[in-house]
Amino acid sequence: MFPYKVIFRIQPLASAPAPAQAGFSASKRYFKHAADRNRVKRLSREAYRLRKHELYELLEARGLHLQVFFLYSTSKNLSFEEVQDKFSLILKKLKSAIAQSGEPA
Repeated sequence: MFPYKVIFRIQPLASAPAPAQAGFSASKRYFKHAADRNRVKRLSREAYRLRKHELYELLEARGLHLQVFFLYSTSKNLSFEEVQDKFSLILKKLKSAIAQSGEPA
């Protein structure tokens, strides 16, 4: 999943407005200029937005809520196509983690 570090928590669906909440971060350590950090976060949010329906279907079917945070952890700038490929892999792993979590208690 490099260059992303993904932190997530799966819990039973309460009265949340959506089945998932997502956060995005790019460190000042790697990107000194705010415009560069904003670009990385903007690309990440768009890649997630285009693929989140896959997660939503699985979460709604199982009655679960997902909180996920994506940390961009390198100074390398990726193209949008590369970011989309990374998010495809990340969401595949998240879906398998959701499937393994079982039914809520």
